[in-house]
Amino acid sequence: MSAIQVLGISNAIVDVLTHVDDQFLTRVGVPRRSMVLIDEQRAEELYRQMGPTTEMSGGSVANTIAGIANLGGRTAYIGRVFDDQLGRIFVHDMQSLGVDVRLVPAKGGPPTARSYILITPDGERTMQTYLGNCTTLAPEHITPQTFGQPEIALLEGYVWDLPQGPAALAKALELGQRAGTIMAFSLSDAECVKRHRPAFAAAIGKEVRMVFANETEVMSLFEVTSFEAAVQRAVKVDALFAITRSEKGSVIVSGQERVVQEAYPVAKVVDATGAGDAYTAAFLYAKTNGRSLKDCADLGSRAATAVIQQVGARLEKDALYRIS
Repeated sequence: MSAIQVLGISNAIVDVLTHVDDQFLTRVGVPRRSMVLIDEQRAEELYRQMGPTTEMSGGSVANTIAGIANLGGRTAYIGRVFDDQLGRIFVHDMQSLGVDVRLVPAKGGPPTARSYILITPDGERTMQTYLGNCTTLAPEHITPQTFGQPEIALLEGYVWDLPQGPAALAKALELGQRAGTIMAFSLSDAECVKRHRPAFAAAIGKEVRMVFANETEVMSLFEVTSFEAAVQRAVKVDALFAITRSEKGSVIVSGQERVVQEAYPVAKVVDATGAGDAYTAAFLYAKTNGRSLKDCADLGSRAATAVIQQVGARLEKDALYRIS
């Protein structure tokens, strides 16, 4: 049995949450509900204008790895942070859940990445993200020692945007093949897919045998205009596709096998952030424990339902027990 069930490789980001009013957004010139990348100077200026904040470790695949750990899975993580307050928060949060953090905080380079999450009274989130030290991830950080021999390795699409990201992930794919690891891939968002479609398409069905995406992302991958057309394309690819569809539930496609999972009813959506990350966490936890695809999809749906009824994107330990 592998010591590590799931290894995650991604952008390591700390979420800095604060409550603001609409006037604050206007004053700092931030469009409501947007996600904009900012530089270090802008990050410092914005932070000075914010009120009390709450810091939580974030980043899509990092959230998934934390969720698997909270469900009792054995996990490890590769991502770059700087040796500053936010970097130490990130590492402490992950290690406190039992995640094996494979890289020590950097002594040089830019500060730890952070996403300023501005929450208005209606619960909507507006994000300003500074990528900082996570952009320094490079092939030298993906070694036989840091990669190890996980059952599954989950790669984040956003890493392809980093200067040395493609080379780092190519190294991970090579080590994964050597270790007999199932390589899984989170498509991140439809624009990310658009930016890197040839690279994604070349890997999926060859080195990458498991894909997590929402319906918009998978339609972008296959360059089709309907969900059913995307499913028909997925059937022909030698990979498992777990596709989330918000209130329509999810669809799992693995060759000719198709599982349709209904969504669980939700009394009130508190915070939709992280639903896909939680779904992936529960799905992978079930998969590495030998459960059927139907069980994986059901647990994933339960997890997504739980996480959207709480503040914060990370699946808590008792979250699934709150869903009937």
